[in-house]
Amino acid sequence: MTEIAKKWYVVRAVSGKEKKVKEQICAEVSRSDMENYVSQVLIPTEKIFQIRNGKKISKERSFFPGYILIEAALTGEVAHVINNVNGVIGFLGTEKGGEPVPLRLSEVNRILGTVDDLAEREEESVVPFVVGEIVKVSDGPFNSFSGIIEEINEEKKKLKVMVKVFGRNTPLELGFMQVEKES
Repeated sequence: MTEIAKKWYVVRAVSGKEKKVKEQICAEVSRSDMENYVSQVLIPTEKIFQIRNGKKISKERSFFPGYILIEAALTGEVAHVINNVNGVIGFLGTEKGGEPVPLRLSEVNRILGTVDDLAEREEESVVPFVVGEIVKVSDGPFNSFSGIIEEINEEKKKLKVMVKVFGRNTPLELGFMQVEKES
């Protein structure tokens, strides 16, 4: 059997329900025996890191909220089946009743390249501390000591904290994960 020529399309979905819509599209494609026509269903996501209560939390956020990428050959009933999945608003670039417009190869490479870059890129986090803030050391030999932030190094994710040790101010270089906000 020869390979069916597939192109990338963008499907508009209910924002915030992308994962559920993707699952329903995949289920409907397999139920309708259309795996030969639809090869990939992707939700471009990026991993973001936040620091809450001194703990590092990883979350996935949709890179294009409300949009799902589909690599498919829209022949026969394929477009109709995808359009009728619960939560699908329609294909991007179509006029009412018109044919879905595929993405250009350069756009696909840029989007998928961006997604790959995001997967490989080191965590990006908003600096959760400010100079002059009082923090408590939660890790290391100075555990449970409190101090004042003197400097913040965003690239290295380090803080210079002044801690009183035996009545004398002592500078410590600590990582973001070694301190927590004083409550």
